[in-house]
Amino acid sequence: MATFDFQGKSVYFETHGEGRPLVVLNGIMMSAASWSEFVEPFSANNQLILLDLLDQGRSDKMVGEVYTQEIQVEVVAALVAELGLEKVSVLGISYGGEVALQLVLKYPELIDRLMLFNTTAATGPWLGDIGDGWNKALDDAEAYYYTTIPIIYSPAFYKGNREWMENRKELLCSTVFNNPDFMGSMERLTNSAAGYDVSNRLSEISAPTLVVSAQQDYLTPIEEQQKIVAGIPSSHYAIIPGSGHASMYEQPVLFCALALGFLNNTKTEFHIV
Repeated sequence: MATFDFQGKSVYFETHGEGRPLVVLNGIMMSAASWSEFVEPFSANNQLILLDLLDQGRSDKMVGEVYTQEIQVEVVAALVAELGLEKVSVLGISYGGEVALQLVLKYPELIDRLMLFNTTAATGPWLGDIGDGWNKALDDAEAYYYTTIPIIYSPAFYKGNREWMENRKELLCSTVFNNPDFMGSMERLTNSAAGYDVSNRLSEISAPTLVVSAQQDYLTPIEEQQKIVAGIPSSHYAIIPGSGHASMYEQPVLFCALALGFLNNTKTEFHIV
């Protein structure tokens, strides 16, 4: 648990374990703390590096500043340099996957393997309008909850875990979505993804890449990951059945199996005879 300075901003990160380094990039509402249940398996044979991007978790907030995801790319590159690492593997989910794609395009020499869960190559009309809807609900905690939370889960998970969802609603509405500082961060993070589009550059990516969809992801639907797979020559593809956008929470065992299996497989090319 430490911080480093990035352009006068304090950036929070954690390192756990030893071995092949893996940097995990959060979804938009997440932080390093969101991965607490995953620290043990992810650090058993690897050096796990958790990071709060700017405006996330315990990293500094960009109050009064307008920025794009490009600054988050530079944060990750600066962290790799801070740790003295030559190469890292990167796992990005949702917003973090968008940052990861831009990172590998700008700094391909830094990336060993790339894992993209529930992400997209562009903020198109569907995702852009959803983000605009989030921003319209910023001043009402319950409206923000109903606008942002149900869509990230599969219907079966949402209906089958009612007590957990109700407790989560109470917690978020009473301590998070009524916090002006958090909501300001959410608005800036959402806006930072506007205009994002690397769809025409995917063929430039040569790092071995795992792309994972969730069958019932209604935020970044399967079609979005299939576009990424079609564009990256060295990509591999899997679908998590019966899961929504929050695949790490709905199917944590399968999530870990896919990520760690791909990360630690000693071969990414097989010549079958």
